[in-house]
Amino acid sequence: MTKLYIESLAYGGDAIAHLEDGRAAFVTGGCPGDTVEAEVTSDQGRFVRATVREVLEPSPDRVTPPCPYFGVCGGCNWQQVSYDVQLASKRTAVVDALTRIGCVVNAGSLVAETVPSPQQYNYRNKVELVVDMTTGRPRLGFHRAGSDGFVPIDACLLLPTAHVKDPKALSGALRYIAGEQDLGITRVGIRVASHTKDVEIALWTSPGVFPRRMAATTLGTAVSASSIVRVLVKGESKARKVTGVEVLAGAGSWRERLLGTVMTISAPSFFQVNTKAAEKLLRLALEGLAVDGTDRVLDLYSGAGTFTLPLAEIAGETVAVEAASSAVKDLRRNLENAQAWADVIGGDASRELATIGHVDAIVVDPPRSGLHSDAAASIAATGASRIAYVSCDPTTLARDAKILTENGYRLERATPVDLFPQTYHVETIAIFIRAGA
Repeated sequence: MTKLYIESLAYGGDAIAHLEDGRAAFVTGGCPGDTVEAEVTSDQGRFVRATVREVLEPSPDRVTPPCPYFGVCGGCNWQQVSYDVQLASKRTAVVDALTRIGCVVNAGSLVAETVPSPQQYNYRNKVELVVDMTTGRPRLGFHRAGSDGFVPIDACLLLPTAHVKDPKALSGALRYIAGEQDLGITRVGIRVASHTKDVEIALWTSPGVFPRRMAATTLGTAVSASSIVRVLVKGESKARKVTGVEVLAGAGSWRERLLGTVMTISAPSFFQVNTKAAEKLLRLALEGLAVDGTDRVLDLYSGAGTFTLPLAEIAGETVAVEAASSAVKDLRRNLENAQAWADVIGGDASRELATIGHVDAIVVDPPRSGLHSDAAASIAATGASRIAYVSCDPTTLARDAKILTENGYRLERATPVDLFPQTYHVETIAIFIRAGA
C-alpha cells in the first residue's frame, strides 16, 4: 500500500497524485484533498495506476455516493466528488486540452465557467442496458468498471425519478418472455422524455423469430410505455448495422421538446441525453452564431434536427448534412411537423462539404472522434465567418481548433456545459470567428 495525497481530477475519471519518486499516479476513487492508502495496480514506468483502499483523511469536497453500484458499475465515477469540484475540473480539462493540443495561448481567458446541469441525478432521458445470458436467463445491467464484465442492476439513479426502478421491472419481464431460450437481445434502451412524458422501450436484437405479441404485452405491463420497438441489427457490436425497426406497440417513436419545438426521434437516432442541459447548449450555439434572415447556414452532422429546426426559423437558408439514414428520416419529419424548411442532404459531411458552396455560418456537432482529417480545411473553404463547434471530447476539440486556427479562424470563446453530472464527460460549445470578419 502507498500513502498518497490526491491533488486533482484527470479527464478520463481518475484522480491525480504523485509518488515519492515524482511519478504521477492515476488513482481510481480519489477526491482532490484526500489523503488515502492506495494499492498500485499497474506500473507503466513513467506513471502508475492505483486504487483507493482506505481514505485516511477525507477531503472537505468528498461526498457519499448515493448509488449502491458506485465503484462496481463502469459509469458515474465522480460520485464521491462534490458537484462544484466536478464543474471546475471539467473546465480545467477543456483549458488544458486547448493549451497543450490546440496551442491556444490564452485558453484560460477564453474558456468560461462550466454551465451546471439543472439536475445532478435523474437527468438522463436515455439509458442503455446490457443483456447478460451467462446464467441461461436474461439479466439487465451495465459493464463492470475497468472491464467488459457485467454488473446486474435493479435501479439507476440517472433515470427520471418515476423510472429509477425500470431496469428491475424490465429484467423480470424479459425473463418471463424468454423462458429458457435466447431471444438474441443484446441491449435494452429506455427513453423517458422530460417535457412530453413519452416513454420508449427499445429491444436491440439480431434478426430472427421473436415473440412480438408476448413482448409487447409483457413489457407494456412492466413499464408504462408509449412506444415499444425492436431494433434489428447485424454484425459485431462495434460495427453493427441497423437493418430495420419493428413496432411492437404504441407510436413506434419517441418525442421530446427542445426550446418549445417537439422533435420525434426513432430508436436508432441520436439525441442529447440531458434535455434540460441540452437546451442551455442550444441557446449558447444560437447566440454565438448570431444568425439573421440574410444568412445561409450549414448544420453538419445534423442528426434529427437539434440545431437545424431553430436555425430554419431564423436563417435565410439552412442546409443540413447527416449520414445516418434513420436521423435523416427523423429530420425531414421534424421539419414537416414544425412547418419549417431546410435543404437536407443525406451523406458524409466530409464528402458533401465540397458541394455546399458559400455559407455565412456553420454549426458542427461531430462524433467523439471529431472532424475527419480534411474536414476542418474544407469548412474553412466555405467562407463561413462564424462556426459553432459542439464537442463531447476536449482532446478532439483542441486538435480541430488547431486546424481551424491554421486555416484562418480564431477561437472567440468556449463554454463547457455539464450534460453528464457524476462523470468526467463534458460537452463544450466553441465559437470560432474568421480572421477579419
